Amino acid sequence: MRISVDQSKCCGSGMCVLTDPDLFDQSEEDGTVVLLQEHPDAAHEATAKEAASLCPASAITIS
Repeated sequence: MRISVDQSKCCGSGMCVLTDPDLFDQSEEDGTVVLLQEHPDAAHEATAKEAASLCPASAITIS
């Protein structure tokens, strides 16, 4: 699994961080998403997909 984020789409809602803080953080400067793990292990697969589906700006892509 590979996670990618588009910071230009991010609106800073923080849903990703609330869903899995091991994978996502927010920039202290503008609140946009910061990806912590591009290739997470299988234990984070479900929460990564959930974070992508909850993102109101569709800034998270899972492949």
